[in-house]
Amino acid sequence: MSRQAFSTVVLVLVVLLAFFGMRAGWKARSRRTAAFVDALPPEPAELGAHLLGPVGAVYVSTTRAGDWLDRVTAQGLGVRSPATVDVFESGVRVTRTGAPDLFVPTAALRGAATGPGIAGKVVGGDGLVMVTWQGSTDDPRGLDTGLRPHHAADRERLVDAIVPLIRPTPGASTPAQEENS
Repeated sequence: MSRQAFSTVVLVLVVLLAFFGMRAGWKARSRRTAAFVDALPPEPAELGAHLLGPVGAVYVSTTRAGDWLDRVTAQGLGVRSPATVDVFESGVRVTRTGAPDLFVPTAALRGAATGPGIAGKVVGGDGLVMVTWQGSTDDPRGLDTGLRPHHAADRERLVDAIVPLIRPTPGASTPAQEENS
């Protein structure tokens, strides 16, 4: 075997090993984060009044609330994808292309605001809409889902449509309260 052929084989093996390691890491993170979202909330048959949408956006990622880098990959929540967002009386529906859709029921909503970034995307300023919600477990921190609307005007429209749906949970703090403490 020539020296060039040997080098090529070694390089291909290193690349394959790197891909294998990345896949193993992603699967391990999915197992760990399943503790926060063991199942996605089901979409109800009756959604109620359509308050806003569809709004074209990019679903960026979901993280544990308050930690931009703690990406949740369970249930397909770690996959960045094109999306449309609709707000109904019963909750927020994120219809994704190439990944599972997400429906956040009104009862699970904890906050909505604009923010500068989340795992997978940092835009600065208030370029993302951050929807804070309670996952399927009793983790008190909850989850943040980052959405990047295609049009800047849709950021405030989304927040303004979601905020009135939020019902205070006794004993739970909101992200704004945590920032100020």
